[in-house]
This record gives sequence, structure tokens and C-alpha cells, in this order.
Amino acid sequence: MNHEDTAEKLAALYSTEFGGKPSGRFRIPEKLLREMMGRRRLYESDITALSRALLERGHVLIDMDSFYVVMSANSFVNYRRVGKDLV
Repeated sequence: MNHEDTAEKLAALYSTEFGGKPSGRFRIPEKLLREMMGRRRLYESDITALSRALLERGHVLIDMDSFYVVMSANSFVNYRRVGKDLV
């Protein structure tokens, strides 16, 4: 699977019921992601391309070293903002 196909599959998983939840964020092991993409190794360029393709679909990919997290980009909209006076 190329990064576009993988992004499509990951975006679909976001709205699929599994793990006791009807939908939402999830984690995926690096090994499974490598298998999905048909790669022995994931390079920075692979992750960048996949991240961009997921972002186009409204999701973000977070690298947690041994696994990746897929979340909705809208999850970050209501986060607190740092103002210049705090920095």
C-alpha cells in the first residue's frame, strides 16, 4: 500500500468500532504500519508523506517511538493558547 492508501485505511479505522469504543483515536504498532505500507523500514520521508495524507483527511499521526497514534485534527482546536506575554 502506498501512503495515500494507508492514510485512507487509517482514516477509515478512526470511524470503525473496535477496542470497546464506537470510534475515535487509536494506536497502531510500528510493525503493523510497516506491513500495511509494504516496507521493511519506515523512513522519515514515509512518515512525512503519510502524515500529510492523513492531515488532508482531517487526522494527525503522532510518532510515539514504538507505535503511532491517529487522532482527529479537530481534537486540538480547543487547546489553551499561549500568549506572547507568557513567553
